[in-house]
Amino acid sequence: MSNILIINGTQPYEFAPGKLNASLAQKTSEVLTAKGHTLRVTTITDGYDVNAEVDAHIWADVVIMQFPVNWMGTPWVFKKYMDEVYTAGMDGRLCSGDGRTVDAPKANYGMGGTLAGTKYMLSVTFNAPKEAFDDPSEQFFAGGSVDDLLRPVHLNAKFFAMEKLPSFAAFDVMKNPEIEADFKRLDAHLDIVFAEVDHVAA
Repeated sequence: MSNILIINGTQPYEFAPGKLNASLAQKTSEVLTAKGHTLRVTTITDGYDVNAEVDAHIWADVVIMQFPVNWMGTPWVFKKYMDEVYTAGMDGRLCSGDGRTVDAPKANYGMGGTLAGTKYMLSVTFNAPKEAFDDPSEQFFAGGSVDDLLRPVHLNAKFFAMEKLPSFAAFDVMKNPEIEADFKRLDAHLDIVFAEVDHVAA
């Protein structure tokens, strides 16, 4: 069984207090605990200790990042968390510099991560409908996927040598929510993803 860190990166607003992301994080915690995994959950807005969060990333076999997509990226509280925790971890705990060496100062940027073998999964919520993605006829994302949009988050994880698991997304959650269906899809997603994680670990 795996050690799993769930990071709830919600920024509560009056129009979106963050209950859905909290519920998804809770549901994920319950499902994975029932499967025998060991869980730690950080809710960023409750406060956190930077060095404890660095240690939690080292401890974890899987890091799950739960957040609403705000203005095409992470909420500012999650960005602040990454700025603080990831920068602190550049002392050798999460990466050894940025991957370059004195002998090759122009090569291998971003390849100095020390978390090889650690996996991560994005679980996100959107106001945008699912149909806005993966369709070249939709002008805004122009055929781009959820993972295309969230490439900076994926690159942050790659910087520390973490390995990507399939992302989960709930769509149209403000105007046309289908919460029960989203929970069922999350259950199925976790079953598939962690069956593979457990198989590899075995």
